[in-house]
Amino acid sequence: MIDAKNATPSEIVTYLDEYVIGQSSAKRTIALALRTRYRRMQLSPDIVDEVMPKNILMIGSTGVGKTEIARRLAKIMNFPFIKVEASKYTEVGYVGRDVESMVRDLVLFSYNMVKDEFEANSKEGVERYIIEKIVDKLLPPPPKLSTTSDEKYEQLRDKMTMRVINGEMDDKKITIEVSKSMNMGGDESGSHIEIVKIQESLSSMFDSLGVKKEKREVSVKEEKELLRNEAIDSILDKEDMKREALRKAQEEGIIFIDEIDKIAVGTGNSSRTDPNKEGVQRDLLPIVEGSTVNTKYGQVKTDHILFISAGAFHLSKPSDLIPELQGRFPLRVELENLTEETLYKILTQPKNSLLKQYQALLEVEDVNLEFDESSIKALAKISQQANEKTEDIGARRLHTVIEKVLETISFEAEKYSGQTVTVTEDMVEKELSEFYENEDIAHYIL
Repeated sequence: MIDAKNATPSEIVTYLDEYVIGQSSAKRTIALALRTRYRRMQLSPDIVDEVMPKNILMIGSTGVGKTEIARRLAKIMNFPFIKVEASKYTEVGYVGRDVESMVRDLVLFSYNMVKDEFEANSKEGVERYIIEKIVDKLLPPPPKLSTTSDEKYEQLRDKMTMRVINGEMDDKKITIEVSKSMNMGGDESGSHIEIVKIQESLSSMFDSLGVKKEKREVSVKEEKELLRNEAIDSILDKEDMKREALRKAQEEGIIFIDEIDKIAVGTGNSSRTDPNKEGVQRDLLPIVEGSTVNTKYGQVKTDHILFISAGAFHLSKPSDLIPELQGRFPLRVELENLTEETLYKILTQPKNSLLKQYQALLEVEDVNLEFDESSIKALAKISQQANEKTEDIGARRLHTVIEKVLETISFEAEKYSGQTVTVTEDMVEKELSEFYENEDIAHYIL
């Protein structure tokens, strides 16, 4: 795993090469965009606000690696990163999610990142708080008239503390009081921000009035987990976390908008949803250009959030997007269609390639699955020909083809337990011949 925040463009590309075959142009452009964000954060305050992010538009057929690049980036990012689908959003006035919710999702992701960092830095304090609370339950202070001296009590308490830390008391049952409060929180991502504010106000009001408590008997081990959130709330400074979360979202945030072609209005297309699609684009425009969005953690400026969008553009063209939105994605990358050679590399080169995944799955049934060289080439060749004859779905075709070839072996895995099964070229052609030769069936199967 690399530190994406400090990684050079070549290091980011090298990491992506382990999982995404080809598409070097797209990988270079995105790696450079990430490095530019790092460079910007090293600049002096008088120029840092002038350097705007260069948003990226990735264009390519389905299954060529657009979403896979985003998925892999999400795994290595130290930046707040979310992936959304443009088709999930609707114009204001229609039923559905408004485009500002993607920014609120980013801030929520950022807040959770910051919370994890704060928790990690305060781990000792959180553990100490939990232990002390449990010891108070197991060994409450003696009454004032008790003959037990303070020194003796402290000795007993120290012994009990060590027993709790060592887990010796984990099975001990204790009685605790749990709040019977109504959950007024909810998920803000799908709600209008004003509704979220009302929910928070009601929640605060009920907290101030006090809530009913119920007694419950739990083990010490369970109580350790139940006290964790209480400990975090008591020790961590929520206001500091909110400020840091807003800063990270504004300065380091990345939003990947997939399927942006689904909101483009194709030439000559006059369907009823066109006004809705164009409306989503117009709603999206101020977010991408730079505006202020209200979230439950505070106001967020979107000026320096990096937007990466992607689309197949089968039924429309990038020029079908409204001109203002096109202008906000100055960097354009066209991803190449997959060739037979590329499909072969996809099967053999990635760290966790499709073939390795199937081998690992059947190993659970004690079946040693192997592929000879000719069978792998046959899988790539048939997948490529199927893509040419029917709808081109890129690397996703490999899933369909391999699943069909291994269907019998996988279904009757118990028969092959303890054996080595080698997939050959003849086996591939035999399993796929009926569907490959009959184009009508191939449309459905392949």
